[in-house]
Amino acid sequence: MEAIKSGPQDHAAPQDHAAPQDHAAPQDHGAPPDHVARIQAEWARERPDLDVAPQAVIGRLHRLGLLLTERLTPVYRRHGLGEGEFDVLAALRRAGEPFERAPGELAAHTMVTTGAMTKRIDRLERDGLVTRRRSAADGRGRVVALTPAGREVIDRAFADHIRNEHALLDALSPAEAAGLEALLTAWLARVEPPAES
Repeated sequence: MEAIKSGPQDHAAPQDHAAPQDHAAPQDHGAPPDHVARIQAEWARERPDLDVAPQAVIGRLHRLGLLLTERLTPVYRRHGLGEGEFDVLAALRRAGEPFERAPGELAAHTMVTTGAMTKRIDRLERDGLVTRRRSAADGRGRVVALTPAGREVIDRAFADHIRNEHALLDALSPAEAAGLEALLTAWLARVEPPAES
């Protein structure tokens, strides 16, 4: 594993997937090499039998993801939420009236285990933001539902979150953002397992 560091914190990231050849990725000659380029150059020197070009993409995506998370989570904290709690409230809010989902459905939407979801729901229920109850749709299944207080919190938090995302994307031009969206959409479709119907 190769360490890709984000700011003052240390994070480990997989960086050593490669196939034979001898290159590092091209770097803009007008700018000094960034952290990933320096790692590539070191590996190219030490293992010239391997093509470390994938690090140029994977390493920067990982590093960018860490940096984005560091910019996103303070917004959640301002509303008394962690990232996981924000995800649960958001999944319930976008479900529409009556703002409820089954626990297993919430786990699938937020890509966590049912055990981890139970802990998140417990915390949110303790804070009065969600409640466990019979489904309003059929009266049989048990669901998790937003309380009025939970809806107020997620509506405020989501509005701040979207403003923050706009600010982060302001670093790119509209054309750059659209091109990046298309590339990421195409790549994700080839990597992510198809959703269950």
